[in-house]
Amino acid sequence: MDFPKTRYIPMNRRRRIYEGKAKVLFEGPEPGTLVQHFKDDATAFNAKKHEIIDGKGVLNNRISEYIFTQLNSIGVPTHFIKRLNMREQLIREVEIIPLEVVVRNVAAGSLSQKLGIEEGTQLPRSIIEFYYKNDKLNDPMVSEEHITAFGWATPQEIDDIMALAIRVNDFLTGLFLGVGIRLVDFKMECGRLYEGEMMRIVVADEISPDSCRLWDIKSSDKMDKDRFRRDMGGLIEAYSEVARRLGILTEGDNPKAGGPKLVS
Repeated sequence: MDFPKTRYIPMNRRRRIYEGKAKVLFEGPEPGTLVQHFKDDATAFNAKKHEIIDGKGVLNNRISEYIFTQLNSIGVPTHFIKRLNMREQLIREVEIIPLEVVVRNVAAGSLSQKLGIEEGTQLPRSIIEFYYKNDKLNDPMVSEEHITAFGWATPQEIDDIMALAIRVNDFLTGLFLGVGIRLVDFKMECGRLYEGEMMRIVVADEISPDSCRLWDIKSSDKMDKDRFRRDMGGLIEAYSEVARRLGILTEGDNPKAGGPKLVS
């Protein structure tokens, strides 16, 4: 599907489709497209903790753009089309499957708390978990039995989602390892993309330090949203360092001052 260059419509003149904790979706310039706007809101514990952190949306937009572009290039289907500006992306409209897919490589967060495994323990193999997307219920963990019984996804769709999760995990693990970062775990969302009579499962939402646990390989310093969850401070500095290592930011770039500049 070819997307011609279209006239940019200011945010306040576009029809708002949906607003989440960290992003807003607007009607896109072409049928079957949406504009995804990244906000500076930082939330944790299902928005019980909330702050505005200047520049976070810019960094997440750029990091997610970089990762989704790489995924598209290796044949992993995603909703991403292109970045429009510092805070917005053009994406394909998909029917979001109401599941958060969490892939864990190292014990951390709720896994450590629930099972008493020391944080930082390498898991015997990568573990895939499903959580039902419902803030009022605090996104409870669910099994494949729950998913199929309540019609959230079919057995074939679960297989497709798990296959995508494994491919994304393999790619991200290598990508971050190459820049001295350990991928501890990440959250992924998927959607149904309808193309005529065909439907396929694609990676949707975003992949950024908001949705990954990233630790420096040498120091184990946290470079992700745990810095906000745990009141550690330095979130923008950590996200900026991730972007610099990926080659997205130049040294001395400041996402608060007009946004980072893409390195060609």
